[in-house]
Amino acid sequence: MSLISTALMMMPEPNKIRFGGGVSGSIFNPVVLAVVIVAGVLICTGSRKRALAAFLAAAILIPTDQVLVIGALHFPMLRLLILFGIVRMVRDKSKVFSGGMNGIDKAAILLGLFVAVNGVLLFKESAALIFQFGNLLTAFGSYFLLRHLVRDQNDVKWALRVLMYAAVAVAALMISEQVTGRNVYYAALGGASADVWGNVVVREGHLRATGCFGQPILAGTFGGILMPLFVGWWWKERQERKLAVLGIAATTAIALAANSSTALFAFLGGLVGLCFWPLRNRMRIVRWTIAMMLIGLHLVMKAPVWHLISRVSLTQGSDSQHRYELVNQCILHFSSWWMIGTKDYPNWGWDLWDLGNQYVFIADQSGLIPLLCFLAIFVFGFKYLGITRVRFRGDRRQQFFVWAFGASLLANVVGFFGISYFDQTIVVWYAILAMIGAIYLQQPVAKTTKPQPAEAQVAASELAYAAGAGELVDSDLLETDFEPREHRMYEI
Repeated sequence: MSLISTALMMMPEPNKIRFGGGVSGSIFNPVVLAVVIVAGVLICTGSRKRALAAFLAAAILIPTDQVLVIGALHFPMLRLLILFGIVRMVRDKSKVFSGGMNGIDKAAILLGLFVAVNGVLLFKESAALIFQFGNLLTAFGSYFLLRHLVRDQNDVKWALRVLMYAAVAVAALMISEQVTGRNVYYAALGGASADVWGNVVVREGHLRATGCFGQPILAGTFGGILMPLFVGWWWKERQERKLAVLGIAATTAIALAANSSTALFAFLGGLVGLCFWPLRNRMRIVRWTIAMMLIGLHLVMKAPVWHLISRVSLTQGSDSQHRYELVNQCILHFSSWWMIGTKDYPNWGWDLWDLGNQYVFIADQSGLIPLLCFLAIFVFGFKYLGITRVRFRGDRRQQFFVWAFGASLLANVVGFFGISYFDQTIVVWYAILAMIGAIYLQQPVAKTTKPQPAEAQVAASELAYAAGAGELVDSDLLETDFEPREHRMYEI
């Protein structure tokens, strides 16, 4: 049940299969195991805040090359933390999904199930079944636990605080790598990838820091997708602006220290999303303009419009041409993978075994339905954020806070074009989705003596959102006057 090791991902093996690999025996630092046990106890028995802090901090800061092997089963430390989390969810009386299952939850569940089933059908070997079970444990365990622990906006703010401290720690480590040329963290822990990442990667004469992540691209992307959240936090919470500034500085340093085009594009994607705030009432025009521009370029260009991927790069030695070939060959070979994926993609071109694109990764290895489920996560995410922003008419701070999550979601959209999340970055991704689900449940408090029922507030805000044809617009359809910065939970 091992994740494909980072070293294996770096090797030019065009015929390597999706499952298998990993270490043949346990490789972990005893101190790391002790930390996992302490964090596990906090997850099982601590308050919701302590459990959330313990899980996020340990899951992010412990590299996935720290692995416990039991028989034929591989347990990176993240999976051990998840096992503690399962105990927590079983013991708690509250539901796993606060407010019930939403569209993001359903899309994520269907994505995991279809990926697992299609993977087994594709390879038809018992090893594939074991591997997919491990993937389900990692994906569902992380997501369900975070949805269980992040239940309201107070939990969201607490999660941001924990992520800020984690980002500061990662930034300090990556800056140290840039200064010394050594990753003392990986080297000291002595995990399975210590020989690979103990020394900082050099590309075109530039150092690429890794931090505690599976590779430099993922480390930098971690900073890029979190930056917008800290900007929104800074705007909303005046009393915590110093912490938010630390988070913004740390994530910026992380994105720069990784020296990766993908990380920088994710960072810029989030920044562009934030900059569209003044145009929030005209986003429909913006979306259609972008769509028409792409169609027009496709008609006038000699190459397909996605060939633009090969022409953009923010660092020397970028693999933009490789990213283009991944997308191009995936489109050209649609008939080969649409049903359950294919094993032939490594033969479509040079080095195409390295699926450094999340969309292509899912399509080539799992088929069309999982790809649509993955895209549905973004559709529901943007939809829920749009509905939520409409509800908080008159509270610009809360509205911008919600908008910042949309910018973070956009940063992930961009980042997924250059990397697939195969390490602890998946925890950050699921944390963002869980926070969006919690924010969606927030309801303003009415000033009227007879408060409008919460069901009517939800219906009215959804009607206002629909009337705007999906735009993030202020609505006049909500007749209740709201008091800014006063909220309550409503279990849908």
